[in-house]
Parts: sequence; C-alpha cells; structure tokens
Amino acid sequence: MRVLADVHELVGDALVPSGARWTLAEPGRQLDANFVHLPAGRHVGSHLEPDLDVMLVVVAGGGIVGTPDGEQVIADGNIVWLPRGSSRNLTAGDSGLSYLTVHRRRQGLQVRSRPGG
Repeated sequence: MRVLADVHELVGDALVPSGARWTLAEPGRQLDANFVHLPAGRHVGSHLEPDLDVMLVVVAGGGIVGTPDGEQVIADGNIVWLPRGSSRNLTAGDSGLSYLTVHRRRQGLQVRSRPGG
C-alpha cells in the first residue's frame, strides 16, 4: 500500500488547464481510475459506456451530468453511479469541475492466431 496522489494538489495544479491530471497506472491492478479537471463551462461530449459501470466522485466545483432522461446537478462531495449502457455528458459549472472516475479495468487486446492458420 502507498499513497498515489493528493487530490488537493491535483485540484490546485494550474499547469494543466483541462483534462486528466492523474491516471492510475499501477501494474497488476484490477481497477482503472482518472482524476479529471474541466474549467468553467467546458464539457465532455456525449458518450456511451457499453461495458462498464463507472463511479464518479466530485472532488471540487460542480456541474451537470446530462443523460437522455434529463440533467442532474452535481456538486463537491457527490458520488455518482453511471451504469453500464448509459449515455452521458458532463458540463463544468462556474467554479469548474474536478472529479475522480473509477471502474473495472478493461481487458487488454490479445493477439490470437486465426483458426486454421
């Protein structure tokens, strides 16, 4: 066990204006995780996650999660479950949005020989 990151430092890091500020990269892990920051008004376009449930933890700021069923306001401290098969988008509020996503690690692609080859 070891500390991997300090979210307070990641939130306060002005060198990276938008996007992933930290990614879990430990060998042999069973999870994937990303710490993402969006400045005020920026967004992540609509996308569908067909295979994995995703947990999103709002660490600072707030914004809106948009789904086909409507919009949900999210704020600092909220934990949001995004079920597999759901379509969603994110828009940062006036204070920006910093969040951590966690989900099961995807299996890597494997090279296999063709049948009969």
